[in-house]
Amino acid sequence: MPQNLLKLGLPAGSLQDATAELFRRAGYKINFSSRSYYPTIDDDEIECLLIRAQEMARYVAEGVLDAGITGFDWIQETNADVVEVCELVFSKVSRRPVRWVLCVPDDSPVTTVKDLQGKRIATEAVGLTQQYLARHGVTAKVEFSWGATEVKPPKLADAIVEVTETGSSLRANNLRIIDEVIRSTTRLIANREAWADPFKREKLDNIALMLKAVLAAEGRVGLMMNVRRESLDDILAVLPALQKPTISSLSDPEWVAVNTILEESVVRTIVPRLKAAGALGIVEYEINKIID
Repeated sequence: MPQNLLKLGLPAGSLQDATAELFRRAGYKINFSSRSYYPTIDDDEIECLLIRAQEMARYVAEGVLDAGITGFDWIQETNADVVEVCELVFSKVSRRPVRWVLCVPDDSPVTTVKDLQGKRIATEAVGLTQQYLARHGVTAKVEFSWGATEVKPPKLADAIVEVTETGSSLRANNLRIIDEVIRSTTRLIANREAWADPFKREKLDNIALMLKAVLAAEGRVGLMMNVRRESLDDILAVLPALQKPTISSLSDPEWVAVNTILEESVVRTIVPRLKAAGALGIVEYEINKIID
């Protein structure tokens, strides 16, 4: 075992596959075994442990782990004193934040949180819900839900606080959102003592750099083309760019090469305009990482 070692927590459950894929694209190969909570990674200076995202922040704060990946919601739920190294906007379904929402049955008379005074609320995020109610001056009975929270109302609870990305499960269970409790994204967090260690901090900075570079590249592609100098202004007027396009001289002084990065969704409309403006040899290519 190397003298310098970073103990890194990876989220088990819904985020596990998405996290492994993100690391793979960042250059780290993680292998999971069905019989082990210790995934292997192709970096001898990192030791991984699979743990539920709900518990991650607490174990990082206590120093059992040097760092971990979890949601902002669970950091707030556990009031964990950790360093937030960076935000990583990804989840099990999409690249959007998840939302914890206050819901009631479609036919409930409840229209605002004030209507839940003295009522019963079921949720997995008891701390978040209690903090939310306190902000609104509402006193209600908040019960921990062990699962299947959507089916609790109206017989077992008057309302629920549940996490959602698309809202489809809530609609399928005839639930109506009346307010948003918190919006959450995934975070890379660190133990404060580990963050003060030069080796571990550099290791975490490097991991954060590569993970953010992968996310920054999502939905973007590179586009390169040859352009006559006399047509360059027309071409540049067509191109949106992450930064200013790179202009390179070619062996023929009357031509230049233009290289840029843009959203993949606009390529289909921009390429015909570029061709009409005089661009030739247009090539689209994938972008794996963007490092600012």
